[in-house]
Amino acid sequence: MRSHSVRPAGPMTKVLRSANTAIFILQSALEFYGVFPVTHYFALSIDGLKQGMIHQLLTFQFLHGGLLHLLCNLLVIYFFVCAMEESLGARGLLKLYFLRGAIGGLLQILMGVMFPNHFGGAVLGASAGAFGLIAAFATRSPDQPITLLLFFILPVTFPAKVLLAIMAVIALFGIAVPNSSIAHAAHLGGMVTGILYIRWLARSGNSLVLWRPFRPMARRREFAGTAPKRRPVWRQPAPPAAQDLPPDEFISQEVDPILDKISEKGIHSLTDRERQILEAARKKMARR
Repeated sequence: MRSHSVRPAGPMTKVLRSANTAIFILQSALEFYGVFPVTHYFALSIDGLKQGMIHQLLTFQFLHGGLLHLLCNLLVIYFFVCAMEESLGARGLLKLYFLRGAIGGLLQILMGVMFPNHFGGAVLGASAGAFGLIAAFATRSPDQPITLLLFFILPVTFPAKVLLAIMAVIALFGIAVPNSSIAHAAHLGGMVTGILYIRWLARSGNSLVLWRPFRPMARRREFAGTAPKRRPVWRQPAPPAAQDLPPDEFISQEVDPILDKISEKGIHSLTDRERQILEAARKKMARR
């Protein structure tokens, strides 16, 4: 799977990939030597929640059932966490990532209470959060082309919304005909949470913008337009710094702090003045 625009991995993307990999190695070692029953205490289960082990809602998202399970989730994190981190920022991404996993896990547990013969096993893996990431991405950018390599050979390209529809059908079929150990209810719960989270951001006024990454090229940056959705009736003058400072000094003093704010909190946290500064910077760079 790949997107059609190469994005550098953000800091939170690297943290999540590293954490999942390190915990899987530790889990495998502890289980192989029988040192500690990791799954009993940290995988999400009905019995664990009854015993008050609420921490399982978080810890199960870092456990995996095998190397292939881990690799699939790492691929999703690589492609989709990175894209969502650009829009939501590190904090917003973490909220979305863990919320989707927890709600997906709870839905799987609820199905286990209702149908213990089919959904009663322990839940582990980042799949609920991963499916939620894809759902959030498809909700934000439904027409973004996604390429799947079927059997790692045949490339097939279609919009992100089609991928979301395919995953939803698979999850619903897996719930209706539960004949495997895959937590389809957790996948569906993660997808629904991802969609609702993005829809809520749009309704609350924190509209998500398809943010293009800032790519350093020969000591200069490229900027995407950041004009607010609701424009004032009158035009406010550009900040004095955009007119008076040399380009390099303007970027270091005015633009870099705004880029740091976007990386930490997301583009929706910018003020009108900060958006004007980025727009002025984009025009300055276009004239160079």
